[in-house]
Amino acid sequence: MSALYAKNALLPAGWARDVLLQWDAAGDLTGVTSGALHPAGVEQAEYAIPGMVNLHSHSFQRALGGLTEKAGDAAGNVAGNVVDSFWTWRDLMYRFARNITPAHMEAIAAQLFSECLRHGYTSVCEFHYVQRAPDGAFYANAAETAQRVIAGAKLAGIGVTMLPVLYSYAGFGAEPLKPEQQRFRTDAQDVLKIIGELEALRDAQTEVGVAPHSLRAASVSQIKEVLASLPHNRPVHIHIAEQQGEVRQSLDFSARRPVQYLYDEVQVDSRWCLVHATHLVDGEVQSIAQSGAVAGLCPTTEANLGDGLFPLEPFLAHGGRFGIGSDSHISQSAVEELRWLEYGQRLMHQRRNIAVSPAQRNVGDFLWQGALQGGAQAAGRAVGALETGKRADLIVLDDDHPNLYGLAADEVLGTLVFSGNDNLVKHVLAGGQWVVREQKHAAQQAIAARFKQTLAELREFR
Repeated sequence: MSALYAKNALLPAGWARDVLLQWDAAGDLTGVTSGALHPAGVEQAEYAIPGMVNLHSHSFQRALGGLTEKAGDAAGNVAGNVVDSFWTWRDLMYRFARNITPAHMEAIAAQLFSECLRHGYTSVCEFHYVQRAPDGAFYANAAETAQRVIAGAKLAGIGVTMLPVLYSYAGFGAEPLKPEQQRFRTDAQDVLKIIGELEALRDAQTEVGVAPHSLRAASVSQIKEVLASLPHNRPVHIHIAEQQGEVRQSLDFSARRPVQYLYDEVQVDSRWCLVHATHLVDGEVQSIAQSGAVAGLCPTTEANLGDGLFPLEPFLAHGGRFGIGSDSHISQSAVEELRWLEYGQRLMHQRRNIAVSPAQRNVGDFLWQGALQGGAQAAGRAVGALETGKRADLIVLDDDHPNLYGLAADEVLGTLVFSGNDNLVKHVLAGGQWVVREQKHAAQQAIAARFKQTLAELREFR
């Protein structure tokens, strides 16, 4: 049995004092005891909180970070200004993706996941769509690239929910894929085959669900075919209503907005995660909240791509559940996602302290606890809380840092999320293993060396 004694620990009901946390060799919490005495020989921490769930990741895009921040040419010119958008960024991403090998994917994933761990994430949901070889053929093992990402997660030590993507079309109405999208091509049977080949990898640290890419890229009939064969308790994620262009295309094709179209055609329940869901009308906000689905919000990527702002306040008013993800990985910080989730709302409404409830007036606490609950639901794993039976996933904060000096427990998360830019994550436990100590990942040097070599190889093709 392994243990940590926390003078202050964030439990599901809130902060508790003098908490003895114990876990077994399998990485499950076996004891969470408040008001305990400090046992001799047990490590002590001032502040321990549950590790965050990153509910939306395209890990290969980590290697693209910073390379798309240049305005396009005059082809999209409107009134003398170059118009860059999600759609122009996507074209650049496609060109980048065409040269990535399975070995590259594993190296990139390991680097990304080690960074995520160092910044507070202990679980990740991988929305994985680069399935085929550059020539559009499947590898001899159809699950090759998904298995490589899982291998990267195991090397880093992060828990992973692998979500093989259903991706058949370039647009609504079964528009044929473009040549640069052929690496992503899957139909319902392809995805089910990949899921089947991943079954042997499922364990306490690894779950397997599915991700229809979007209503643009997967038809309703395909989605229903996959769901009919998927075990009922597996997570289902989908991109939806991310951009205004997508909303217009959905209206042109179905006379319905994307969320309305999905809810009319498919039974959406608590195993679903609707990623982005940026552009909603009131009825759609209420439908998502009442269905029990999680809104998967990725504020740094949504800002980077110019997507827009999610209607968080009315969604919360209807009892909606949310979580956060790093998506394209321009940031690997859970703190930054939560900070900008709140700041985006403040800018939109021109007032402060939006993400609160009558029961929780501290914004940092509300955001961290809410994202934990929604993220755990979206991951389909026993994570997101320091309680018996959950995975032993936790963060020890750096109480030596001036920002956290002498704080009362109910001031810690507000300071963590809204004060300064230093990383206040000191140690990280994931699945019962100390993967980060003194802000350094256990395999940081080896992972970084492999990542640098991958970058060198990929940039030869630019």
